[in-house]
Amino acid sequence: MIHREGIPFLGYTLIIILLLVIFSFFLLSRLIFVFTSFFFIILYFFFILFFRNPKRNFYEIHEKNYNKEIIISPADGKILNIQRIFENEFLKKNCICLSIFMSPFNVHVNRFPVSGKVIYVKYHPGKYMIAWITKSSLHNEHTTTVVETHKGKKILFRQIAGFLARRITIYAKKNSMVKKGDEFGFIKFGSRVDVFLPLNSIILVKKGEKVTGGETKISIIPL
Repeated sequence: MIHREGIPFLGYTLIIILLLVIFSFFLLSRLIFVFTSFFFIILYFFFILFFRNPKRNFYEIHEKNYNKEIIISPADGKILNIQRIFENEFLKKNCICLSIFMSPFNVHVNRFPVSGKVIYVKYHPGKYMIAWITKSSLHNEHTTTVVETHKGKKILFRQIAGFLARRITIYAKKNSMVKKGDEFGFIKFGSRVDVFLPLNSIILVKKGEKVTGGETKISIIPL
């Protein structure tokens, strides 16, 4: 499936590519025309892959009976860092920050890591430094969302724009009830997602490990 964020982009891009191919057919040599056409086909295929939206399902069967909160990955990518850090925007306390780096080749749909009620949503304009730099989480364009789970835990997560990512889209709405694994946003062309967890969380992944948004269990919070 193609994500809705990509439909207008792919439509406009296809028109531009067709015009460029027609231009090269009439004005350039046959060899250059073939090379140019091949390049545009590969480029357009990359754009289609970038906006892919595979179906993901995380089943919470029997989870309500467990004395724990299971956190799933909000994004496809690689675990960039796991560190203890003070969260000063909303939680105002020390947390375990788990950072996920999304390359241009990853699926860029962002999904809720927990179910519950959205109690905070805020967009922050900013710069576009390389996403794996630590200070990019505060200085780059980013969004902050907090979900209070059915078991009373407040989980904060951020979409962070990177050097190539020039647009963050967020669907989360304050006071709405959300389900784990459902879409909460989309980031275009590479970026990062941070998840802030309580200090007593049991981390199930390690630095450098690849994770799948909406499927991979990244943490368990004992209750």
